[in-house]
Amino acid sequence: MVKVAIFDYGAGNIFSLKSSLEKNDAEVDVITNLNHSNNYSGLLLPGVGNFDPAIHSINSSKKAFADVVKNQIPVLGICLGMEMFFEKSEEGKENGLGVLEGDVILLPNKFKIPHMGWNDLQIKKPSKLLEGVKEGSWVYFVHSYRANPKNPDIVKADSDYGISVPAVIESGPLFGTQFHPEKSSKVGSIMIKNFLRECKK
Repeated sequence: MVKVAIFDYGAGNIFSLKSSLEKNDAEVDVITNLNHSNNYSGLLLPGVGNFDPAIHSINSSKKAFADVVKNQIPVLGICLGMEMFFEKSEEGKENGLGVLEGDVILLPNKFKIPHMGWNDLQIKKPSKLLEGVKEGSWVYFVHSYRANPKNPDIVKADSDYGISVPAVIESGPLFGTQFHPEKSSKVGSIMIKNFLRECKK
């Protein structure tokens, strides 16, 4: 059984993610610092909360987070969790974790914000997270911002919301989804399984 940790920013509402991991035979701890991150085979940054408070809560563990990445421990960032990988976000004033180059920008206001509901994936490149996921699969989004990575090669799938929204990113041990796999039915479960498989390696 693989042991993983969910980092809790204090926003709560991570039960569905914990439940989804446990259904796929993972042992899950919910943590508020990364002091013992080497005890885990994977880390998840959930998609609940606002940028600045989330960054504040993880900043005390910023060096430990850098060590997680350096040690190639897989990290799955979901929605806000993925946005925190980048250098900054228009949602807040704090610097992001800066493990990926680029920023996070507000969706254009000509579209309904937040983008909420089911949308399909357009798979662009091979991805460990998307193995077994079919082109055009539907996943569940709730977001007002989108990633704007400097390196377009890390975008493995996007979704059309009148503009192209990076939906899945992958770079070394870093995996990110703009949508919520834990709320995306069987398709999301495949991705959770794929992430846990990476954690076992």
